[in-house]
Amino acid sequence: MSTTTRTSSRTRITSRIVATTLVTALAGVGLVMPAASATGPATGSATKPASPSASKSSQDRLQDMVNAIQKTGTVGVVARSTGPRGHGHATAGVADKATGAPVRSGDRFRIASASKTFVATVALQLVGEGRLSLDDTVEDWLPGVVSGNGNDGSRITVRQLLQHTSGLFNYTGDFPVINSVEGFQKDRFTTWTDEQLVAIAMSHKPDFAPGTKWAYSNTGYILAGMIIEKATGNSWQQEVTRRIIRPLRMRHTLAPATHPHIPGSHLNGYSNFGGSGPTIDVTEFNPSAAGAAGAMISTTADMTRFYSALLGGRLLRPAQLAEMKTTVRTPDLDPVWPGASYGLGLLRIPLTCGGSYYSHPGDLPGYTTRNGTSENGRRIVVLNATGDGAPDLSTEKAHNALIDGELCAPGRK
Repeated sequence: MSTTTRTSSRTRITSRIVATTLVTALAGVGLVMPAASATGPATGSATKPASPSASKSSQDRLQDMVNAIQKTGTVGVVARSTGPRGHGHATAGVADKATGAPVRSGDRFRIASASKTFVATVALQLVGEGRLSLDDTVEDWLPGVVSGNGNDGSRITVRQLLQHTSGLFNYTGDFPVINSVEGFQKDRFTTWTDEQLVAIAMSHKPDFAPGTKWAYSNTGYILAGMIIEKATGNSWQQEVTRRIIRPLRMRHTLAPATHPHIPGSHLNGYSNFGGSGPTIDVTEFNPSAAGAAGAMISTTADMTRFYSALLGGRLLRPAQLAEMKTTVRTPDLDPVWPGASYGLGLLRIPLTCGGSYYSHPGDLPGYTTRNGTSENGRRIVVLNATGDGAPDLSTEKAHNALIDGELCAPGRK
């Protein structure tokens, strides 16, 4: 579940940011976390921050920027940068604090709210097939589910769910399992139904009238997953697997329902949930708590394959891809991504060298996923960092520097 904040409380399945408004805007699972100590030296050939020096190779520059992220207080970092001339990858830190095993380029990790782009893609495929309309209301598909305390599903469209303009309360803002060490340890293996997650949101009044503002809400994507199931007869996990994962041969990507483990070689996550207790290993976690808002697991290579196919026009018809890329401004995100705007499961972020890129950040306690794809889909950067990172914006700035630096490098746009 995804796109973050760092204050005394942080709710995030999407991203990590230091502004009170972003706790609800980008948050999905977790709290704002103080800096985690680095656990192990950065791996690779270089240890100093990224340099614009033309004498450096592209691989050296990528390694420098990965090292810079790791030095801000993350545990492990993995990044992949891909373009017409091939790809490079870099790692730093450790995948497992207990064993000291280094991060490997093919390690799996929880992608959190980056899952939303997959779910939005399936929804838009259904639109293209005439089985769903963006103007359908929640009430049309899920009668009585969104009601009470001023919530009215007949006034909220599918487009507004995918765009975060529904006004629905973000259920993760009132979800103890991802807000404290104690809450996580108590319910980390609990299975949650979509109806239970939506009910949490329905116990709160809406934040605003549908379509009048933008505010990140994981509730909207839980509902989108429920609508996909109603429209197809299959769970969102089955549809994402059938329509995206298998056709693209994303062999290391999973859309789990309740299985709490990450199979195979993977990054372990660590968090202290905003200083609410000791730092713990949060790797094992029942993903039903995140559902269609952020349950997926992947690798940098598989995510690269997905974004290449999506922005390259191979997953959606032109009309639906245009809808996905039609954005509304998101001023709440300006502290981290100035000038950012949000479409249907995609964030659009300006580049320092001109133009913009598409992205969907993702955060769960212990895991931070960042990515960027050029407008033509030919240049892609994907990274994941584990641990809480810094209590200020230094980790976020290091993420941004890597993505912007790779997409703006000469000859890469």
